[in-house]
Amino acid sequence: MEPQVAELKQKIEDTLCPFGFEVYPFQVAWYNALLPPAFHLPLPGPTLAFLVLSTPAMFDRALKPFLQSCHLQPLTDPVDQCVAYHLSRVKESLPELQIEVIADYEVHPNRRPKILAQTAAHVAGAAYYYQRQDVEADPWGTQRISGVCIHPRFGGWFAIRGVVLLPGIEVPDLPPRKPLDCVPSRADRITLLERFNFHWRDWTYRDVVTPQERYSEEQKAYFSTPPAQRLALLGLTQPSEEPGSTLPVRHFTTLIPKKPQNPSRAWLGPQVSPPASPGP
Repeated sequence: MEPQVAELKQKIEDTLCPFGFEVYPFQVAWYNALLPPAFHLPLPGPTLAFLVLSTPAMFDRALKPFLQSCHLQPLTDPVDQCVAYHLSRVKESLPELQIEVIADYEVHPNRRPKILAQTAAHVAGAAYYYQRQDVEADPWGTQRISGVCIHPRFGGWFAIRGVVLLPGIEVPDLPPRKPLDCVPSRADRITLLERFNFHWRDWTYRDVVTPQERYSEEQKAYFSTPPAQRLALLGLTQPSEEPGSTLPVRHFTTLIPKKPQNPSRAWLGPQVSPPASPGP
């Protein structure tokens, strides 16, 4: 790894990793090469970027402390607001640089996603994105099959959170890092995609490989609980903006085992090779 990339990666990791995040560098060109022009990042190909994902530890290290610190303020989307807070600290830690952060859920005014997170995760070598095209002679006929990223250490027990772009910093000699193909057999890929598409509520697709760490029972209970009751589960209360009102909370497609339908979180368009687009 180039010294400049290693130094920047270390600084970003120092900011994020203690809170349960991982960071992976990549070139914008690698991402753009897999996608139609409409989805390209409008930066020179050698521009440096970093993929950010959250591990199971993020719940205890980042989300719970964030909720405790903000429990007297209305939060419309606690997970995304927590992640946004920590990503903003990356900018603060590198004030001399121009930095653009794109969260996995952000969309343009026309609803086109700003980043296809699973594509970024794949090209950064963070997680392998398994699609229907990865199954030879697949058995699904005319059924629509969504793909899913699998992490070599966490299986499906993680979430892609976004990318950090560094316009003006170009790293043409950065060597590509291929994601580990941790589900190599046809049978296991079929099992993975069927569990993800047809049985996502039971969490089992996340265990297609034996993970080093899973979400804790408290974490699973939190995300399985109706949004209005989640803070109470942690012994916290959330004030309403008006008496008797309820807070709008978006479904957390990156944490709840859910077949992705938000276009900002799942690329369901034309198939490209190698696999490309956001995580569970």
